[in-house]
Amino acid sequence: MVLALAYDAALRREELCSLRTDDLDPAHRTLRVRAETTKNRLERVVPYSAPTGVLLSGYLAHRATISRARGPLFLSESRRNHAQPLSLWTWSKVVRRIALAADVPRLSTHTTRHLCLTDLARMGWELHAIATFAGHRHTDSTLTYIHLSGRDLADKLSRGMEQIHGWRVQMLARLGEQATGTVAL
Repeated sequence: MVLALAYDAALRREELCSLRTDDLDPAHRTLRVRAETTKNRLERVVPYSAPTGVLLSGYLAHRATISRARGPLFLSESRRNHAQPLSLWTWSKVVRRIALAADVPRLSTHTTRHLCLTDLARMGWELHAIATFAGHRHTDSTLTYIHLSGRDLADKLSRGMEQIHGWRVQMLARLGEQATGTVAL
């Protein structure tokens, strides 16, 4: 659930570990990333998917068995730190264990952020919208997160060229109509 939420909202490690129960708006499937937890001190509200919402609902029911107190969203279940907020270092260790178990050694707490922003670019989101979603002040920062393959770029070029080609054909037909005074077939 934590990885899914980190991906959906393109959260940095500190933003994720600093989430509080009152940052959630399950009715609108959004969460508030408070300014004091962000790298550039910009607050933002971001959505999460319906499947992540189902996982989150299950987690909240489980969380209530650890602590009913409002406050940090993610709580430790260890004997040593029971009901304490999940620390940055603990989250990093969890992701590292997942990476090793899955034989994906480059997986890190930041991987989900890169994947989300790249997927938004693949879906055709404008760079400025991706930057706003990610909480970047400048689109230059966003560009370092977007990793499009040659196939992605070729598909994008193909779609763009189809649109341009259709527009040019229409324009040429209109020019032909104007020049000859007839309707082009």
